[in-house]
Amino acid sequence: MIFRKSIISILVGALFVVGCASTPPSNTQNLCSIFQEKDSWYVSAHKVHDKYGIPINVAMSIMAQESGFVEDAKPKMRWFGFIPYGRGSSSYGYSQAQDEVWDEYTKESGSFFSSRTSFEDSLDFIGWYMTKTKKINDVKFSDAFNQYLNYHEGWYGYKNKTYLGKNWLVDVARQVHVRALNYKNQLEHCNLY
Repeated sequence: MIFRKSIISILVGALFVVGCASTPPSNTQNLCSIFQEKDSWYVSAHKVHDKYGIPINVAMSIMAQESGFVEDAKPKMRWFGFIPYGRGSSSYGYSQAQDEVWDEYTKESGSFFSSRTSFEDSLDFIGWYMTKTKKINDVKFSDAFNQYLNYHEGWYGYKNKTYLGKNWLVDVARQVHVRALNYKNQLEHCNLY
């Protein structure tokens, strides 16, 4: 009897945890569709836009690239044969922010209770990062290509042109740019509220 109650408690707890997890939008290629499906994201995106002045389409394109809108995304496990030996970085959550830069963000923004698994907090992080990119490397908010290179390589990596010779990364930055343009066009023509 006690064993049966324990099993039921475990199953109920597991269902609760699974029920709390957020699923990615069904169509990540269309910003209107994303905001129609996740209306609280639309509100959060406007809040971050108002706070930093960043274009919603660029921030959302960066998030799409980094996590595919998966709340607990993390780099793949690295393997030595059949033995796991860690992940490539400490990137985590919607924004794929690494531990060190996330800590810097929480100290500067006063958001000690922020979470990388929160959509709003992660988008706020991206807005904060883009703002620092503009200050440090003079990259316009609307320049999704170079904003993404900064995001991936870090401000000083970008300044030192570490992306040169990484053709795959330049291709990814182009994809972020194209997605940002598509998102902008979609956002201008969708009926949300």
